[in-house]
Amino acid sequence: MRRPSPSGSSGAPPTPVTTADASTASAVLPSGTALEVWGDPIDHSLSPRLHRAAYARLGLDWTYGRRRVAAADLRTVLDGLPPAFRGLSLTFPLKAEAFAAATRRDRTATLTGAVNTLVLTERDRVGFNTDVGGIVADVRAQGVDGVERARIVGAGATATSALVALAQLGAQTVEVVARRPEAAAALLELGARLSVRVTTAPTDAEAPASVDLTVSTLPGGTTLADETCRRLAAGGGLLYDVVYGHWPTDLARAWEDAGAPAVDGRGMLLHQAVLQIRAFLTGDPEVPLADEVAVVDVMARALVGD
Repeated sequence: MRRPSPSGSSGAPPTPVTTADASTASAVLPSGTALEVWGDPIDHSLSPRLHRAAYARLGLDWTYGRRRVAAADLRTVLDGLPPAFRGLSLTFPLKAEAFAAATRRDRTATLTGAVNTLVLTERDRVGFNTDVGGIVADVRAQGVDGVERARIVGAGATATSALVALAQLGAQTVEVVARRPEAAAALLELGARLSVRVTTAPTDAEAPASVDLTVSTLPGGTTLADETCRRLAAGGGLLYDVVYGHWPTDLARAWEDAGAPAVDGRGMLLHQAVLQIRAFLTGDPEVPLADEVAVVDVMARALVGD
């Protein structure tokens, strides 16, 4: 076995770190060359396609696979990894479990309570959340440089990353639409920490306010009533839907009917993967890759199957 479980250490809680500190925490970078994406289910993941294209372009003889891991099994599987492993990408439903398993975390992971990237050093499991940066980068790529009023549809784990991203984009007010508005309690608390006014509304609210940007964090395959979708599309600004495997979603169809722009989550997937690769290579997702423009280009082409 490679690294002792945090539960087998001194019992001290994981050390929160800023992104800059995280690179220091990983100053002794791992020597392994194996990486994987874990989730349940996992067969649909496009991450191997993205990462393999990037490592080939960078001239790195690294491997990147996928593994189905249930949330209840994450600690056991993680503790049993051999020294060949350099890091992991984590997707649904493992981000909270990965957060708990990390021995150090960057500020974004700490804010969201979610880790989608683990860099495995000899001393630490350094956790990052690159979903936030992925959303911010891709929203800006759509021509949206700033947001004042926004809406999040859904109140699950991804909604926390969406809220932090909206705060970074300048949002002052964010409405959270959920079937059970009480499920958004954690988002209300997070909004206060971010100095963002967060309100809640049920999905059947009669007259949603106009916003600059709507971020849907609903899982793929979620169904919404036609009338709900129609109301949200009216004055909903750009629809940014994190789904990429079940397209178009009910909301995307409503936006199309309203003649409004809607984009899926492939761009987010691309940009968060770039940040992951930075972390795997340097220990810091803020340190650009060598020839990053060319790397992103081959990743984008791999994403669409070119």
